[in-house]
Amino acid sequence: MGLALIALAVFNQGMAWGWIGVVPLATAVFSVCPAYSLLGLNTCGRST
Repeated sequence: MGLALIALAVFNQGMAWGWIGVVPLATAVFSVCPAYSLLGLNTCGRST
């Protein structure tokens, strides 16, 4: 999904979609949601 949003930004000059597409792409690559980290959210039932 992230790559699709970034492609939309590249081909339609909609830069906002490209930045939004970075979030799901980063989540897939790093297995951590950067938005959750910034907001201090944790949906994991286990304490780490």
